[in-house]
Amino acid sequence: MASLPVRRVAVIGAGISGVNTAAHLIAEGLDVTVFERSSAVGGVWVLNPTRPLEPTYPSSKASVADVTFHNVPDNVDPYLLHSQPGPCYDGLKNNVPIELLEVSLNKWKPNTQSFSTHDVLSDYIQDTAAKTGVTERTMFDTKVVSIKKDRDVWQVTTSTWDHTTKNATTRDWTFDAVAVASGHYHAPQIPAIKGLAEWKTAFPSRVLHSKSFRNAKGFEKKAAQTVLVIGGSASSTDIAVELSPVAKKVWQSTRDGPFDHPAAMLPAKAKRVAEIRSFGRLTDGPAPASEPIPATVTLVDGRTIDDIDAVFVATGYQFSLPFLPQLHRDDVAPQQADDTVLVTDGQQLHNLHKDIFYIPDPTLAFVGVPFYTATFSLFEFQAITVAAVFAGKTALPPVQQQRAEYEKRVRDKGYGKLFHNLRSQDVEYSRELMAWVNEGRTPAEQKPDGYSPKWITTKEKMLKVPNKKNILYAETQKNGLVVQ
Repeated sequence: MASLPVRRVAVIGAGISGVNTAAHLIAEGLDVTVFERSSAVGGVWVLNPTRPLEPTYPSSKASVADVTFHNVPDNVDPYLLHSQPGPCYDGLKNNVPIELLEVSLNKWKPNTQSFSTHDVLSDYIQDTAAKTGVTERTMFDTKVVSIKKDRDVWQVTTSTWDHTTKNATTRDWTFDAVAVASGHYHAPQIPAIKGLAEWKTAFPSRVLHSKSFRNAKGFEKKAAQTVLVIGGSASSTDIAVELSPVAKKVWQSTRDGPFDHPAAMLPAKAKRVAEIRSFGRLTDGPAPASEPIPATVTLVDGRTIDDIDAVFVATGYQFSLPFLPQLHRDDVAPQQADDTVLVTDGQQLHNLHKDIFYIPDPTLAFVGVPFYTATFSLFEFQAITVAAVFAGKTALPPVQQQRAEYEKRVRDKGYGKLFHNLRSQDVEYSRELMAWVNEGRTPAEQKPDGYSPKWITTKEKMLKVPNKKNILYAETQKNGLVVQ
């Protein structure tokens, strides 16, 4: 396939995937503009004490899930409708050691702890952006409203918020290519559990998605609080850890799914229980904040839980790209997705070559889709690949070859979020990308050939380091794990 005629590139998002992408595009000499809807570089690692607006219960369809909310108050700050705060909370730390996250663009500061607080990681991303020229090319408080292809160029419409006038200004742009690096921790996934919506309506401040969690303040004001956390992955386990010092009891309800963290990572006050069958009918009117919610939760194993004071729905997020409505098909099951659809039920992205290039039009690319990996460094390999292809130094394979590879992956991995899971596959994936990028280059032009032997050795070492934040260690312990 011929190289792409690209000069001007839009990058959507200034988290680690967007910074990686923009930096490598700039290094290739391309004209780059980054759009970031918040006021800072750093993505999910930037702490905003303001809680986001709550999503609908259950979730809206994927095409509008990022812009549809539960009971928006009349006096809402209009900036919240423009840019939602992210999921960062006071105690957030990385759960993959920083030794595995470092990118080639920047070094960690000396003596940085393997498991560090969010401010250390956001500082690192911001420092990387400043050193590589990304910050100066970033338009902050700028939301991408729509992206449409018009002949050979992408028409991008943005909305930029002015904090002085409290108004937004719309602007139209044209680009040769677009790299979407907006992450996938912005549109909460709310399950359709019987009774949950009624609980949310009756107790809107006591039933929250984990995206709204900031700290344990308030839970210590009343003795003997009992909290139910739905979900078994990172945010659910972290909330259980954060609340345990002040709560009487934390129940963690899970489906025993592939993304659940080991139960032994939970603190002593937290107990894992079965999936929820239903939230019981509310027997009285709204209860005072000093009293438990007047209803019972029933689990699929028949057990019931009473006297719950608060519920956190930590059931993850869905892919939602409201600026690309033409590539969403809410009415189509994943198995029926055709060769052009990008999003169906929000559980995965369709029709991407190597989780990056949109096969029908590879001038639309995505960086940061895979998960269960060392995100910072893995996303840099993707960014290097995008920059090489957009700069015309690496050619895409024929469309038929891209399609055959994608369809084989669908057959091998199936549909849903497991499709983008790179657990135990990150080294191979990095080598595949870099072998492709380096094909035909002279030794002086070649990029790293994937994760280095040092990186691999470090990962093997970290598998043996016990730490309640070290998911690499936790997942290697099948029996008798006790996290101190």
